[in-house]
Amino acid sequence: MKVVVQRVASASVEVEGRTVSAIGPGLLVLVGIHDQDTNSDADYICRKVLNMRLFPNEKTGKTWDQNVMQKNYEVLLVSQFTLCGILKGNKPDFHVAMAPDKAKSLYASLVQRFQTSYRTNAVRDGVFGAMMKVNLVNDGPVTLQLESPQSSSITKEAEGVERTTNGEHSGHD
Repeated sequence: MKVVVQRVASASVEVEGRTVSAIGPGLLVLVGIHDQDTNSDADYICRKVLNMRLFPNEKTGKTWDQNVMQKNYEVLLVSQFTLCGILKGNKPDFHVAMAPDKAKSLYASLVQRFQTSYRTNAVRDGVFGAMMKVNLVNDGPVTLQLESPQSSSITKEAEGVERTTNGEHSGHD
């Protein structure tokens, strides 16, 4: 599982011109699911994202001191299979992304994990498989990428194959 985490002042998701989810301060998490991801990947991502110390502690003056739960902020999860894309020349290839029918249930379980681990009403999500417009006010800006250990090896392997088949070079940078 691969995610892009953005600290936001606010974020929302629109589908067909209608806002389906919105949060105030917190984290916008774009979620890509690899074809071999499992529940353990979802557990890892949930635990890491909820515990990322991306917020300042006004009492102590420390910049990177508190997580989203300590601040009592919100989380907006948005499925984004394109995070699993690999460029083949100039064209994206999504062969390592999980098929939509399987990914939908794993994504739903990820949302549930976040709600159970934090607070149900503090975790929102977009519409799986829909064309969405994601609006955000990035706070900082602060943007980080995170991959579950299994997905990291899948990505490296797929990128290695891509380099070899295009004749660019083999191995890893």
